[in-house]
Amino acid sequence: MINRKNNKKGINQYTEACAIGKYISMSAHKARRVIDQIRGRSYSETLMILELMPFRACYPILKLVYSAAANGNHNMRFKEASLIISKAQVTEGNTRKKLKPRARGRGYPIKRPTCHITIVLKDLEAKKEIFDYLNLTQM
Repeated sequence: MINRKNNKKGINQYTEACAIGKYISMSAHKARRVIDQIRGRSYSETLMILELMPFRACYPILKLVYSAAANGNHNMRFKEASLIISKAQVTEGNTRKKLKPRARGRGYPIKRPTCHITIVLKDLEAKKEIFDYLNLTQM
């Protein structure tokens, strides 16, 4: 029962909390450059890294990390000190297309890429508590 996975999101609903940002107006390649730096790190270390990095992608990723921590704290009572980034991924979204007016009444196409960012936080202490509870009930 504890190892059951949520099929839609692919996360363990008892030890992980997630936040998903869709249609963020930036290239997926530029967002991956920042995501690769924070994957697998602790929550507090991630916040320091994102606040000090000079890239434009840091602000929406920082908001998603805050949101995932708030989801875990509110929904499952996770402690922020024991959270780590277990999964962070960036996928390409739709490309917005618009026309810019040019000389002689012509239109010049502009393509604005978007991306979807998923942040999953895992609580290490919650996993220990679940296994301790299972061991006590089986005895």
